[in-house]
Amino acid sequence: MAARDPFGHRFADPGLLAQALTHRSAGSPHNERLEFLGDALLDLIAAEALYQRFPRADEGAMTRARAELVRESTLARIARRLDIGPLLMLGPGEMKSGGHRRDSILSDALEAVIAAIYLDAGFEACRAVVLAWLEPELEDFRIDRVGKDAKTRLQEWLQARQRALPRYELLAESGDEHARVFRVACRIAEPPLAGEGEGGSRRAAEQAAAEAVLSRLEAAQAAARAR
Repeated sequence: MAARDPFGHRFADPGLLAQALTHRSAGSPHNERLEFLGDALLDLIAAEALYQRFPRADEGAMTRARAELVRESTLARIARRLDIGPLLMLGPGEMKSGGHRRDSILSDALEAVIAAIYLDAGFEACRAVVLAWLEPELEDFRIDRVGKDAKTRLQEWLQARQRALPRYELLAESGDEHARVFRVACRIAEPPLAGEGEGGSRRAAEQAAAEAVLSRLEAAQAAARAR
């Protein structure tokens, strides 16, 4: 009997899903070969989706957009939305260090699941599932903004809605003179959100803090759509 999973696909071969969710720290067979195949499939599916959705975009814009769409943090966010973390098979060391929450492990597992679906049911089934996963990211995707830094993107998001600009506050500064570490908070009034970031300069820390706020805004939008 085919096995149901939480990803929108019913596996005829449950062993493929089990392998896709097995990190190499847990032994063999693990998901690294599947991850390799899934990475290529995801690139193709994302490229096709962008090509169809943005008919006037040039090659450079679509290349940058695809990189944004399939980057590690985006894939990890999708993996968290699918609740992949608790399903992962990890070795004791990775379990102890919280590997089921790590972006790199989550994104790799997501790519492995993509390959598992492809091997189980073919490309059309795989594409349908992956497009459903990507839809929340594509829904508000602005190809003209790809490549802009986090502070610019956050400022433009707020200005487009006629809301107050973010405030940045230096929280801490540490380390030797040649290796300073800055910690900065970014706060917005509407909706009331805050994020923190660290960097080797105050500017880098501000960018990381703005990225944290943008991630929370995206999560809040996704939750609102799911209601």
